[in-house]
Amino acid sequence: MGRCSTAPGRKPVSQVDRIELELANELLQLSAPFRISGHVFRDSPVTVATLRQGGCTGRGEAAGVYYLADRPADMLPALEAVRGTIEAGISRDELRELLPRGGARNAVDCALWELEAARAGVPAWQLAGMERPRRLLTTFTVGADEPAVMARRAQAYTHARAIKVKLTGELELDQDRVRAIRAARPEVWLGVDANQGYEAQALSRLLPTLVDAGVSLLEQPCARGRESELDGVEHIIPIAADESILDLAELESRGRWFDVVNIKLDKCGGLTEGLLMARHARELGLQVMVGNMVGTSLAMAPAFLLGQYCDVVDLDGPLFLTRDRDHGLVYADGHVDCPENVWGAPGAVS
Repeated sequence: MGRCSTAPGRKPVSQVDRIELELANELLQLSAPFRISGHVFRDSPVTVATLRQGGCTGRGEAAGVYYLADRPADMLPALEAVRGTIEAGISRDELRELLPRGGARNAVDCALWELEAARAGVPAWQLAGMERPRRLLTTFTVGADEPAVMARRAQAYTHARAIKVKLTGELELDQDRVRAIRAARPEVWLGVDANQGYEAQALSRLLPTLVDAGVSLLEQPCARGRESELDGVEHIIPIAADESILDLAELESRGRWFDVVNIKLDKCGGLTEGLLMARHARELGLQVMVGNMVGTSLAMAPAFLLGQYCDVVDLDGPLFLTRDRDHGLVYADGHVDCPENVWGAPGAVS
């Protein structure tokens, strides 16, 4: 959590205290390979940024955006190149001008939120102007595999009330996957994520199967940059943008093709941009979803705040890891909750 030390003899925190930036890359291990359309995850490298100022600490974790070659190995040199500007003191709005969208900015932005909370002596949710966060219904994701295997995994999520299914663009196999999971879990909210795997003709054949199976959301059916293929597709269920909309500017230019926008902090560059996107999506008449790359609870906690404004929440990333942070999110009864000691709440350093 955000921390400040005010031990005897230490000067009080002031605006002029220099910020110290610490950077580290970590390799998170997945408990099993996780397959989506066009990619298989076996581990998840992340960058952790830590900011220290006047005895206070803020942290942020980012995995980047794999399909844009935005990787932690490149985040370190990108952040080292602007270290002097960050350590001289920078606001979250100034950070949006300094760094492009993506994981590097996300890590520092979230660290700035926690540092500011620690310095102000209030939790991050108060800084964001929201009510005390409530626990959220979250989806639990089933990676792409043979239909029977996926059905068993869906059944293993005994506590889940909402399940998201990864598809691969293999039409008949995807249809069988959806049917198998619906048969295994007839009671849950069901969404599917094609991760850019479909062209319009095949998508039109997939949609009736999704309707018959009671699917409530279709995420990112077509490839990024080919959103116009959706012009001739009837939205008989809501269609969400993930890869197609990365940040606030793309929400403005591409939102017309979608009913829902999936906001991920690694894509847009942090909680600051994510909150702006959520507000603007509402102005455009879109529903809002919060998602995640694979990461620990340190990465999920800022997204949990964004989730307070969302219609659909997909924050199950830590469940795919062999080990989470010592202080982690709590998953129970189909919901996710974020205790104050995970991130964003000030506390004394012993």
